[in-house]
Amino acid sequence: MPHHRGYRAKTRDLFSRPFRRHGQAPLGKLMANFHRGDFVDIKVDGSVHKGMPYKFYHGRTGRVFNVTPHAIGIIVNKQVRSRIVKKKIHARPEHIQLSRCREEFLKRVKANELAKKEGKTDKLRRQPKGPIEGHFVDVKATKIIQQSPPLYKLII
Repeated sequence: MPHHRGYRAKTRDLFSRPFRRHGQAPLGKLMANFHRGDFVDIKVDGSVHKGMPYKFYHGRTGRVFNVTPHAIGIIVNKQVRSRIVKKKIHARPEHIQLSRCREEFLKRVKANELAKKEGKTDKLRRQPKGPIEGHFVDVKATKIIQQSPPLYKLII
């Protein structure tokens, strides 16, 4: 069919509501408070057509730069060829939720502040999980199995 390049093209599954979650969004979603500098996740609600961001931004995380009575301004990074461009978009609060991307970081900051007050100095950077600590294996308690590859047999 002609003209298949509309604003909401190929979003049938992307913007569809989950099973048994059709209809109006809960009121708490509308009542959420957003402030400048907050990290937010863009999660498009297909049941609300007004203030819907473009499909590229669905699932992206951005930072609030502007708050108006009916919309929230968000800065989102978008890769265009070899560079990253900061895009400013506006979306209604129905299509936005506060991000949890900084929870772990803020928890670590609080733990480090407590450690400083107690006089402990801990490594501030996250450390990868190292190898298993050295230990002795009790040979009497464990049964040792010697493995070897099976012999090759030519079957015709």
